Amino acid sequence: MTIRYEANPPKISPGIDLDESISKFIDKIKLISKKCDSIHITENVLGYARVSPIKVGKIVRKEIPNLPITISLRVRDKFESEIEDFVNEAISAGISGILILKGDPSQMGKKDSGLIPSQVLKKLKEKRIDSKIDLFLSMSNKPNFSKIQNKIDAKPKGFMTQVVQTVEQVRILSKNLKEFSIIPIVLFPSEKNQESAKFLNLDFTKYGNNFGDFLNQVHQITGDVLITSPSDFSGLNQFLENYSS
Repeated sequence: MTIRYEANPPKISPGIDLDESISKFIDKIKLISKKCDSIHITENVLGYARVSPIKVGKIVRKEIPNLPITISLRVRDKFESEIEDFVNEAISAGISGILILKGDPSQMGKKDSGLIPSQVLKKLKEKRIDSKIDLFLSMSNKPNFSKIQNKIDAKPKGFMTQVVQTVEQVRILSKNLKEFSIIPIVLFPSEKNQESAKFLNLDFTKYGNNFGDFLNQVHQITGDVLITSPSDFSGLNQFLENYSS
C-alpha cells in the first residue's frame, strides 16, 4: 500500500524571495512525509514558471534520504537534448521515477516543441534509461481504450491518472491495464480545494463524506494512490495524521 503526496514547487514571480519559498516548501515536505510513503513533485503546473522539481528534489533527498521521489517532466517546453539532460540529472539526483506528460500551454510564451510523451518514452527506453529510473505516462480517468494504443505500446512502468472521483473509474482502469502499475490521483475534498474541483469538473459529493473509505477502496484495487491538495496543505496533513494513526 502506497500513499503519495503531490507537491507543487514554489512559483517564480517578480518580488518573490525564492530561497524563503523553497525553505517553506521543504518544511512542508518534512512534515507531511511522516504520514505518506512517497512524494511526487510537479513541473510548471498550468504552464506557470515554478522552481525545478529536480532542484527541490535534490534538497528533499538530502533532508529525507529514504523518501522516494517521483517528478513530472513537461515535454511541451523541451527539445530532445533538453529532455535527455533533465532525465540524466534526475537519475543522478536519486529520483525514483518520472511522469512524462505534454503539459499545459506555457504562460511564458515558450514555443511548443511538438513532442509526444509516448514517443519520448519510447526513445528513452531505446537508450535503456528505464533500467535506471521508472518511466510513467499520464492517463485519462475515463479513456477510450481503442484510442490509447500508442501509450500502451510505449510500455511505461505504469500510468498516473487524471483525478478520479469514483471507485468504478479505478476498477475500469485497472481491469483494462492489468500489465501496468496504476497510480490514481485523488483530490482531497475540502472547502479550500473547491476551486480546483470546479476547474477539474469534479463533484466532491461522490466521495467527500467518506474520503477514508474511498482511499481504502482505491488501495484495494491498485495498492497505490497519489493525493493532491493544492490549496489545503493543513487539511490534508491533519487528515493523514488521523488516517495513518
